[in-house]
Amino acid sequence: MSDVTAAGLGLKSVGKVYHNLSYDELFDHETKNNEGALSANGTMMVDTGKFTGRSPKDKYFVQQDPSQGNIAWGNINQPVAEEIFDELYAEVIDYLSGKDIYVADGFTGANPQTTRKIRFVTEIAWQSHFIKNMFIRPDEAQLDGFTPDFTVYNAASISNKNWEKHGLNSEVFVIFNIEKNVAIIGGSWYGGEMKKGIFTMMNYWMPLEKILSMHCSANVGKDGDVCLFFGLSGTGKTTLSTDARRKLIGDDEHGWDEDGIFNFEGGCYAKTIDLSPESEPEIFNAIRRDALLENVVYNEDGIIDYTDSSKTENTRVSYPIDHIDNHEPTLMAGHPENIIFLTCDAFGVLPPVSKLNKEQAMYYFLSGYTAKVAGTERGITEPVAAFSACFGEAFLPLHPTAYAKLLGEKMDKYNVNAYLVNTGWAGGGYGVGKRMSIKATRACVNAILDGSIKNCEFEQTRFFKLNIPKELAGVDTDLLNPRNAWPDKDNFDQTANKLAGMFVKNFKKYITDNDDFDFTQAGPKV
Repeated sequence: MSDVTAAGLGLKSVGKVYHNLSYDELFDHETKNNEGALSANGTMMVDTGKFTGRSPKDKYFVQQDPSQGNIAWGNINQPVAEEIFDELYAEVIDYLSGKDIYVADGFTGANPQTTRKIRFVTEIAWQSHFIKNMFIRPDEAQLDGFTPDFTVYNAASISNKNWEKHGLNSEVFVIFNIEKNVAIIGGSWYGGEMKKGIFTMMNYWMPLEKILSMHCSANVGKDGDVCLFFGLSGTGKTTLSTDARRKLIGDDEHGWDEDGIFNFEGGCYAKTIDLSPESEPEIFNAIRRDALLENVVYNEDGIIDYTDSSKTENTRVSYPIDHIDNHEPTLMAGHPENIIFLTCDAFGVLPPVSKLNKEQAMYYFLSGYTAKVAGTERGITEPVAAFSACFGEAFLPLHPTAYAKLLGEKMDKYNVNAYLVNTGWAGGGYGVGKRMSIKATRACVNAILDGSIKNCEFEQTRFFKLNIPKELAGVDTDLLNPRNAWPDKDNFDQTANKLAGMFVKNFKKYITDNDDFDFTQAGPKV
């Protein structure tokens, strides 16, 4: 129970307030409320309803001064009028008022100089559990007199019946009011909306303080060498940064300031589809009491079938970062020595590893390429290219070039190496070739981390002008140059030319009268 008042929570009245519950208390509430089921090893499993992922078309910012002058408005950052926000905010407050609620307080940003204090108000215990896993957990002294910098009200059970009148996308809403330091959520039970919502806010706050915010994982070697792993969902950020020989700083969200790298979060949020103890032992072993599984399929004995995607491909687990034995307890480290851009190329065109110069790094950072396998829609038989600026455009309130400018400045200042690593297909596209093995990808990453890749002899690919090693320990030589792995060389050339054209078309939006970001010469040629 808590002595926090309704007024202190911004509510009209309140029932019981379950404030900053321990893991054991949350477990008891989840069990008593029948919010989930237990796996065979005692991990809580929950379903998130019809939403098993974020709802990006239902995310809005209140259009008001001064923040509207900073936001890059468009399909990603959609405006909503202040009066519509006020109307929905009142509905959320009315709904949560008088109820028994769960309140979780946490920090985002491990550097004490720039950390933000966040409060989450929810109506169900497992969402509070999710918050406890994902955000930095304050100690008792830090919780004493905790005053939030930003508050999230999650009223998942209600929806906006007037969405058409309001000119919105659907009954679901996720709205950020930057000036009032408040966000409201309605209509979606998916926990990731809260996690990525605060990441979105950090992507607003940090660059305005000249700190680069990044959608990346990070780890550090015994000699203090830091590596960043950028990549969209499914490219291997969490898997590849979780390495028994290196300390994990974090698996998804980081800042880069004058002191170095720091995690925004206090936990990890890993995909579990096809998870196995052989391929990803650290993540597999992190799934135990206090972790929280989402939308997994299990039998009557609580044994999980990680290969079953009947509920969703996006099965997930959240867990506190200390479930990874070899993690960096401060969640901070120095400046990176290496940056790796991960892409899952389902066209089978990109090499397993390429060394990038500064201009190429800027090009591939702004492009943010991966490819989605299009097997879920009838009649679509080939991959679909996906370009997401800075490998996280869905979470960037500012224009992508604001983040690219900071990256370029920091790469120059700290002399950082950059590489492109393809975790996708080789020997042909999806349905013809084979997915790059984790073993081969790990060999590429290990060569980057131990510096041995710098001793390789390089050659350049034709269409993408990428510098690739001729030989690399642990990787089949035929794979290193993707054209060599294709039986039909003409088909490879046609496919490579096609993908190059997609890159060229996508990058045109960054070419303006101001040529600061015209890195087209570093990109592929058609």
